[in-house]
Amino acid sequence: MNIYDVSKKAGVSIATVSRVLNGNDKVSEKTRQKVLSVIEECSYTPNAFARGLGLNTMNTIGVMCADSSYPYQAKAIYYMEQNLRVNGYDCILCCTGDELERKKECMELLLTKKVDAIILVGSSFVYDKKSDNKYIVDAAKQIPVMILNADMDASNVYCVITDDVKSMEEAGKYLLKDSKEEILYLYNAHSNSGKRKIQGFKSACKKSGIPIGENRIRYFNGYHEDIPMVAEFLDEIAKEGISFRSILCSDDALAMGALRYAWEHELKVPEDLQVIGYGDSMLVNCCNPGLTSVDTKEEVMCQTLVDSLLQILQGKEIPQKQVFHGNLVLRGTTK
Repeated sequence: MNIYDVSKKAGVSIATVSRVLNGNDKVSEKTRQKVLSVIEECSYTPNAFARGLGLNTMNTIGVMCADSSYPYQAKAIYYMEQNLRVNGYDCILCCTGDELERKKECMELLLTKKVDAIILVGSSFVYDKKSDNKYIVDAAKQIPVMILNADMDASNVYCVITDDVKSMEEAGKYLLKDSKEEILYLYNAHSNSGKRKIQGFKSACKKSGIPIGENRIRYFNGYHEDIPMVAEFLDEIAKEGISFRSILCSDDALAMGALRYAWEHELKVPEDLQVIGYGDSMLVNCCNPGLTSVDTKEEVMCQTLVDSLLQILQGKEIPQKQVFHGNLVLRGTTK
């Protein structure tokens, strides 16, 4: 079955079939429905596409993430794709990397695919400079844009976020009550979420009445899963003369690197060194003792985001921002 067969069976010209396929409004509703019926009946195009032509929807959601190998983003994509599929929606995934221009290109690509909405997974899509967020604002003028774990105020942009400030503040205060000044904060991202976590750590220090210098807030400029390199980085910090009895990490992979450092230096955990991760990922059970970590409620957040998107597509009003508070899950790497 091709376009010529469709035109013959529907009793219209090839040009008319083409207009229907391209959504051209210069076709009467009666003729449009006739062509769509033939398309549906003969499966000239995928059924979802044929239905979309008639309903002004493709039943498809665009999903953008920076790095699908990152555990948080990989799980989020899985949770959302499963929930969307149950509700009759397919997904188109774009892995953008960290460059802004590539993110803009992917956004444009998804818009040309006529997706019903776009989901941005992770906080790296939102920038401090407002002009850098124009690609999101412009897309939201056409379709809803959902953002997981980043805060942005714009029309038709909806955010589901973890309160990283309060969550990290809670974890920091737990370590500070024992470690005092001998604490180290380790992070590896300058993203929207990454900055909120640093803010939370500084808040914990302030509320605990413990002055912490910037030399105890350290950025690991390497791949997040390179655990041996994290351990080597901590060794270099120790050689600078900076002592630490606890390490608070911005994600679980960094925390695993801290535990490797402890093992390499024959430090007892948690007696000699306490470690807390962030994300409560599968990594928490990949070490002995188990890793204390902040549960960010990722699965619940993803379910909430999809539920919210479905309501938006049904024309319902929802809050533009929904905030979840993480819980500190205590295991064997802390006292």
